[in-house]
Amino acid sequence: MAEIKSTLELAMERTKKMTISEKEKEEIKRKEIEQKVDVLSNRYSEGHLPLTEVLKEIERMDERIQTTVMESILSQWIDGLSLNDRDERLLKGIESLKHRSLDELKQKHHQLISQYQREKERVKEEARIQLVETLRKDGIYGSAVELNTEANHLWKQALEKLNQLYRTKLEDIKEQLRSL
Repeated sequence: MAEIKSTLELAMERTKKMTISEKEKEEIKRKEIEQKVDVLSNRYSEGHLPLTEVLKEIERMDERIQTTVMESILSQWIDGLSLNDRDERLLKGIESLKHRSLDELKQKHHQLISQYQREKERVKEEARIQLVETLRKDGIYGSAVELNTEANHLWKQALEKLNQLYRTKLEDIKEQLRSL
């Protein structure tokens, strides 16, 4: 009587003679490392993992890949810097992985963000004033009028120009961080 084999047994028999090449093994390992880097970087950036745990995870890795992992995480954190005022965590992590004080660049970054926020508020106020004047000319005015400055095309254009200018300045800081 013939033996009935499960699908798993048939698949195992067919793949028994197959082997993974060294190139395929390296690719699998590279993808695993990339995934680990992404997880560590994102969890730290989002505040779900303390810096000490990130450093411990890196120390547990094989010495050959520690440098690659650190460089990849650094790159992600530097790329993550933005014009928002929430970059302190990333700067602290970058400073720790670089093993040096970044006080000067951190100060430069803080000044840039402060200047950006002030300029953004000034431009927003100018757009608001222009919107009020435009509405007044059209006979729309009074205490019942609620302005939505952020939906105004003048505000959006001015903000885009401002963002472009300050993103360029932020990229300069990022390049300085990369070159350390």
